[in-house]
Amino acid sequence: MTLLTVSDFEKLAKEKLTQAAYDYYSSGANEEITLRENCDAYKRIFLKYRVLSDVSKRQLSTEVLSQKISMPLMIAPTAFHKMANEFGEVAVAKAATKAGTIMILSTLSNSSVEEVTAASEGNIWFQLYVFKDREVTINLIKRVENAGCKALVLTVDAPLLGLRERDVRNKFTLPEGFTVKNLEPYYKEKLSVKTDSGIAGYFSENLDPSLNWKDIEWLKSNTNLPIVIKGIGCKEDALLAVQYGADAIVVSNHGGRQLDTCRATIDVLPEVADAVSGKIEILLDGGIRRGTDILKALAFGAKAVLTGRPVLWGLAADGEKGVSSVLDIFRNEFDLAMTLCGCDSVNKISKDMIAK
Repeated sequence: MTLLTVSDFEKLAKEKLTQAAYDYYSSGANEEITLRENCDAYKRIFLKYRVLSDVSKRQLSTEVLSQKISMPLMIAPTAFHKMANEFGEVAVAKAATKAGTIMILSTLSNSSVEEVTAASEGNIWFQLYVFKDREVTINLIKRVENAGCKALVLTVDAPLLGLRERDVRNKFTLPEGFTVKNLEPYYKEKLSVKTDSGIAGYFSENLDPSLNWKDIEWLKSNTNLPIVIKGIGCKEDALLAVQYGADAIVVSNHGGRQLDTCRATIDVLPEVADAVSGKIEILLDGGIRRGTDILKALAFGAKAVLTGRPVLWGLAADGEKGVSSVLDIFRNEFDLAMTLCGCDSVNKISKDMIAK
């Protein structure tokens, strides 16, 4: 099988993964309407290209929170990488380093933050959930700081876990011998299945649904790392993120895994960008499958995008090498899209490139 596209890697990954693991990675909430819409929304956006521009040399690199990356694509936080490959998050970190981009490590990783940062070159951010026991959260933050992570990415759209029906039907739990490595000192039990999936039970028992905007101040008082708020789905919350001192936001609906029938992230992005008006950096995830998707997101105001599932498909297909191949596909497609649009630098991507 010739692996030319991200979807090719998904097909191969599906063959290699267990049904439960594939469903965990690929599924969305309820009828998975938002899951599909995240991708489909890009297909309704058309590009306007210009010709006879000198595009013999292209500039793909950019900066996020003053950290240079080789292209405006980062690796989104996703859980339980060892279900895809024995080297798990460490393999992904190595691929991210080789690609010159940032990996955001999930709180719910099968590899420890120390293992992952040791495999990288200072390009790891950490995705944070806030636990009912705030001391657990504070201790985790200190551990993350000591390991060398460069930013905290606070997920705010999961006071409870969305109803992922495929996981419920599969009675999803971690395979024998797998753990939530970063939380072993605090939560040693397996993800037990009670009335739902194991991961849903874990969220309801341990994560803090009382989290609110004032807690951003509490978080800032406990770390000197930049704070990125992930899970913004409207302009009102984007403005509150600015008000409460976030350093950046991620327009995200958790990959369609939380509230089904909410809007695709690319449809939310323009109103957020207009409201924020350059006050803080905007990132976006959800539905990124092609280089043209990256270009469209930047045209609407994102500084960079995050991709999650495609990285997992690469990891399942061929470990670190597979992740590198997926990142190369995105890079080459994005470079080609820029070239054919007559654009030689990411800094020149604008709304003018979107057909009205």
